[in-house]
Order: sequence, then structure tokens, then C-alpha cells
Amino acid sequence: MSTFLLEIGLEEIPAHLVTSSEAQLIARTTKFLSDHRLSVGHIQPYSTPRRLAVALIDVASQSEALSEEKRGPSIERAKNDNGEWSKAAQGFARGQGMTPENFEEHDGYVWLTKHTAGIPADTILANIGEEVVAQMKFTTYMKWANNAFLYVRPIRWLVALLDDVVIDFNILEVQTGRVTRGHRFLSNEHVTIADAESYSETLKAAYVIANAEARKAIIQSQLENIAHQNNWLLDLASDAAQDLLEEVNNIVEWPTAFSGSFDNKYLELPNEVLMTSMREHQRFFYVTNQSNELLPNFLSVRNGNSEHLDNVIAGNEKVLVARLEDAEFFYQEDQQKSIDESMTKVKKLVFHEKIGTVYEHMQRVGQLAASLADKLHFDDAQKVDLARASEIYKFDLMTGMVGEFDELQGIMGEHYAKLFGENSAVASAIREHYMPTSANGNIASTAVGAVLAIADKLDAIVTFFSADLIPSGSNDPYGLRRAANGVVRTLQSKQWHIALQPLLIEFVKSNGKVTEKADVTAIMTFMLDRVRKLALDGDVRPDIVAAGTALTPDGDVVYIADRTQTLANHASDDNFRDIIEALTRVSRLAMKQSAQGYVDESLFENQTEQTLFMATKEIDLKTIELQGGEAVYKVLAELQNPIAAYFDATMVNADDEVIKNNRYIQLHMIDKIISGMGDLEKIVIK
Repeated sequence: MSTFLLEIGLEEIPAHLVTSSEAQLIARTTKFLSDHRLSVGHIQPYSTPRRLAVALIDVASQSEALSEEKRGPSIERAKNDNGEWSKAAQGFARGQGMTPENFEEHDGYVWLTKHTAGIPADTILANIGEEVVAQMKFTTYMKWANNAFLYVRPIRWLVALLDDVVIDFNILEVQTGRVTRGHRFLSNEHVTIADAESYSETLKAAYVIANAEARKAIIQSQLENIAHQNNWLLDLASDAAQDLLEEVNNIVEWPTAFSGSFDNKYLELPNEVLMTSMREHQRFFYVTNQSNELLPNFLSVRNGNSEHLDNVIAGNEKVLVARLEDAEFFYQEDQQKSIDESMTKVKKLVFHEKIGTVYEHMQRVGQLAASLADKLHFDDAQKVDLARASEIYKFDLMTGMVGEFDELQGIMGEHYAKLFGENSAVASAIREHYMPTSANGNIASTAVGAVLAIADKLDAIVTFFSADLIPSGSNDPYGLRRAANGVVRTLQSKQWHIALQPLLIEFVKSNGKVTEKADVTAIMTFMLDRVRKLALDGDVRPDIVAAGTALTPDGDVVYIADRTQTLANHASDDNFRDIIEALTRVSRLAMKQSAQGYVDESLFENQTEQTLFMATKEIDLKTIELQGGEAVYKVLAELQNPIAAYFDATMVNADDEVIKNNRYIQLHMIDKIISGMGDLEKIVIK
């Protein structure tokens, strides 16, 4: 078995694209191997800021031979009256590169068995440049020289080795070879790779740790060792720390961790300011003492060895102190201005040129938040806090600190609100209205904050839809999908049953031109797409997701998600198939004929009609829905036997039109109850 190495040498890739590009290279290589039927034992990925690579371990010498049986025309069409091969038969044979003499006859057709011999591995791998490397897609591209070809960064070298043999191909006149690049500063620029197996060790000798996971482990170990030596606590488990570790890993090839410090006086700044200055702006890791108090120290990683490390530390400290000086200045200046002064400036701040100002946005949000508070039965104190938060929750956009550190929106709003005398509920809501800040981010913990977050996001969705600024494809410049996801997740987290559709209809009607063109049906479809995605991400079957998220007249996303999960939970039950078949039989028949009126029991002709009627007439769907999807499913499951008995004994399409209509009225009544679980017709019975 052989080893194949492919390395794409590039100018420095943006850190946030390295990991995804490595994953894409693996996926495309895997598909390439499958398409060409070339088996390998294992694919080992590599990535650094300057390279993307894969090593294919235990490559087969050739692709798998293939035998395929192709069916041609029927024997009747394959021969003419004289028993000679027809034009159809000859054309079929010619299309397969064979002759009618190769035909086999069985099952009423002519057949050809087509044998495809295995292709040598080196011949197949010569296509990997065109079919894998050149086909890579990125969110950021660069054009260089006069080439029309775009790539994440300019390609500077290519390595393609099958064991010790170069596989020839080129991209934009960059020819494959066995020469790679070592560390930009610590090694000779050109490094020769003797054979594919020696790739990792050859680069290591040139001060490059090509294996991203191995490099990350080294960084983590170095950071933890420094923290341990100084009796510091270092958090590397949080999402933010993991994101920073991933970013740092993708900007170095030969990592060396170090620590630095800053003056104690800066600890008087809010912790969030210090942490943001270190983490977001300088890619530093902050540390705490054993009491979890922030220390005037930081950890970082250089792309190089330990030589002249003192100079590196001094340079990093100088840059950080400059940031902290700015933060200290803005912190003092911001406290000299009141919330009212900041809000005066907010009135002139544009939300979007087609929509209006941030202040107008806040006014609509206040109106929508008040409606939500009424529906959720907030007490008077909560309503007062919500009203106050709605009036001021964007004031920190006009502070110097947020102007310099925009990541602190809401965070500084909460901090300053407390300094200016606002109560904790109002202050927390100012911070929480941004939540969740990512697809899986934390939900607002307080009720007031959660309602403000929902209202803020809903107004953005409605007004941008009204302005025809609707996401399309992967394009979502205003983050409306994230906003919708936040609304759905917040409602689900709080288990707040809100009929969104009538709420939005009323909101659109009451806000004039800025909302009048908003299509509430389209908005509800957009919201339900988020419910569907969350369910699919939770491994719910696509057909069940389609069923559970259909037939949603009031738009209660909490109940819709709940009933979808309920269907998923019962899909493996022994009687699930029978229940769904019984219920969908009712629905299919009800669709065939409309019927209005009330069921007349005097027209029943057998006991099964009466039994089914008695089992359903007292069911109040709205009441049961309040108990959740499980309660609705239980009620419907109990109808399986009465429905089965009904159809065994009853001909719905009776000759007597009066009796027939009465039966359809009964079916429609039951179908309305069934719709409480969605459109069960969409479920694929297995």
C-alpha cells in the first residue's frame, strides 16, 4: 500500500477560514476517492496559516474494477420480423461501446454486462488538482495577477507525492513538485520532501507543526504549564476560550506561549472591558486568582521560538496598555454624561435608511413588548421595568466605550445603567436584549430581558421584510435568520405560548408605512423555517419535521416544536404506523368533500358511528394543546381503534345524500382535531 500527499501552499489564510477549509478539503477528497472507486485506509488532514494538506494512507494500487448490467430494449423491440437486431438494439449496444453479439436475453429484455477495469492510482490522482483543489469554495476570495481564477489566498506552491514519485498537474502555472516551505522566519524557505510518509517530520524539522490538532494540544499544554507555575487559574473550557484557542492555533506554525502583565490600576475597569481588550483585540488569554478575581496578567502565543521572547512580551504589553488607556479614558468620560444625553443622540442615529432611526425602532419595540407582557400576564412591577428598559435600552450605543469596543454593546449598557441608578431588572434587560448572540448562545435569563429581546428581534424582522430586505440563499446581511432563531429559542426556553401570527398582524396594521408592506404569511414561514432547522439539528426525521411544522394557523412556535418532537418520540412505537394510517385515512376522505353543519346522531346507521362520535365530541383541541403535544398525541392515539372499527362497518359515500353529508361532517370534525398534530399526511410510514 502507498501513501499520497497533497499540499496546497498559500499566502496566509485568515484564521477563521483555516479549520473550515481543512474540513472542506477532507470532504472533497473523500468524494473524489469515492467517485473514482479508489480505496484508502485513512485520510490525515493538515493545516497551518500557509498550507492545506491531506495525506492518504494505504492507497490502493488501482481503482476497484466494476461490472454493471445494463438493461436494453425489450426482446420484441430488439429484433425485427426477420429475427435481426433492430436499430434500437444496435443503438443501445453502440452506446455502451459494445456490439449485439454481447447481448444476453432474460426477463423479456436484452442485457449487456459492462466491465470497467481498474485504473492505476497515479492516473486517478493526477486529476485531484482539477477536481478537488480548483473546486474549493470559500466565503472570502482573492484575485491575483491577471487571473480570472479566485481562491482564498494566492497559491504559491503545490506538492503531490505518491510515495516518492511526483504526481504531475498544475494550477495557474504552479506546477506540483516535492518542495514545500518551512517556517517563514525560522527555516530555509525551500524544504524538500523525500516521500509522502516523511511530510510531517520534514516540516517539523523546518519549525512547522502541520497537524492542527497536535499544534493545538501543544499550545494548550504550554498555556496550562505557565498558569500552573504562577498559581493562576486559566479557563480554556468556555466557548469563548475554545474559539480563541482555535483562532490562535490558526495563526501560528511553531507555537511558543508566554505571559505578560499590566498595571494594577487597570483592574478598576469593568472585567468585561479588560477581557474584551485582551481576548477580542489582542488574542490574549486572561487569568484569575484562586478566588476567580481577574489578575493583571495575560497569556499569549507567538509564531516562533523562545529567542528574544522578552522583546516580544514587552511589545505585547505596550500594545495592550495602549488599549487599556483608551478604555480608561472612555470609561471616565462616559460617566460624565447622563442616559438622557445619550438618548438625545440616539434619536438621530439611523437604524436603516429605508426604515428610520434607532429611536423609532425602540418606540415600536416598546409597543410590541407591552403587548407581549399583557399576553404573558406580567405583574405591574414587571411592566414598569419593561417600559423603562424599552425607553433607554440602546443608550450605550452613544457611549465612547461602545464606540471603541462595539463587542460591549449591552454589557456596558447594563454597567452604566446601574451606575446611573437604574434598578437591576432594567439594567439586566439592557444587556439581555441582544441575547442569544449566536446560534447556540445563552438565552436571556430574566422575563423582562427575554420579552425585550423578542420584541427587538421581531420588529427588525417585520420592518426589514416590509422594506423588501429579505434574506435570500446564504445572503443575510442584517442577521434576520439569527434574529428569528433567537425569538424561537427564547420562546421555547421560557415555554411561552404566544400566537405570533395574530400578534404580528396587529403590529403591522398599527405602525403605518414602516410596516404596511410586511407579508405576515411570509414572515411566519421564515420563523417556522427556524423551528424546522432546530428540529433537524436535533436529528428529527425530515418527514416528521415537515408534518409537525405544517398547519400552523396561530403560529405558536413552542407548541409547534413540541408536537414535532412528540411525533419523533413516538415514531419507533410498535403502533405508530397503525395510528398514523388510521388518522390519515380520515384526513384523506375529509379532503374529498366539503361539509358544513353539526353531526346528527339520529342519522347513524351502526354502533361504530355512535362510538366514534362519543369518543370525539367532547374533545376541545385548544384546551388539550395547552397541555402539550404529548397530550394531543395521546388523545389521537386512542382514536385508532374506533376509527378502524368505523371504516370496517361504515360506507362513508352512502347512496342517501343526507346520510353521506352527515358522515362527512363527522369526518371533518375529527380531521380538525387531527390537525392539532400538524399534517400527518407528510409522515413516511416505515
